[in-house]
Amino acid sequence: MLLTVAVIGPAHGLKGEVKLDVRTDAPAQRLAVGNTLETDPPELGPLTIAAHREYRGASYVRFVECADRTAAEALRGARLVIESDEDDAEADAWFPHELIDLEVLDPEGYELGTVTGLEPMPGHDLLVVREPDGVITRVPFVSAIVKEVDLEDNCVVVDPPPGLFSEEEIVIVPAEDQAQTGK
Repeated sequence: MLLTVAVIGPAHGLKGEVKLDVRTDAPAQRLAVGNTLETDPPELGPLTIAAHREYRGASYVRFVECADRTAAEALRGARLVIESDEDDAEADAWFPHELIDLEVLDPEGYELGTVTGLEPMPGHDLLVVREPDGVITRVPFVSAIVKEVDLEDNCVVVDPPPGLFSEEEIVIVPAEDQAQTGK
């Protein structure tokens, strides 16, 4: 399975440098000078890292195959990818693409929605869930709330705190009022 290391952004300068939207936890290792990465779409690569630098929180690279700004602009939007190492996977870690379209259930098995994305945040990630009524809810991806991720059953079990998901308002009508309104 191919995993995205970075997405190539706009050209920076005249010598073929590009800004990267880094998607890996190990940028120093994956973007080391001399590494060759495949691309998606494949016809743009493979690309070999000629230089890598960090500046004001952003990552910039130059590729051996890209000598000027025009060549760098042609790479914009391409993804730098690697073949995943299944042996490196943690027992309780999932890739974002594995979570998309999973059914979200409460502990009793009632449907709360469908996972539409994962938003990385500084403290913890957020599962983006589309509820059946179309409302988007962001669920903290922490063990206190997300109790189970079952890829085989295509579901995520969450035990949300009150108010996290939109709830239909339950109106209790006293029996005497029902007789008067005919309900």
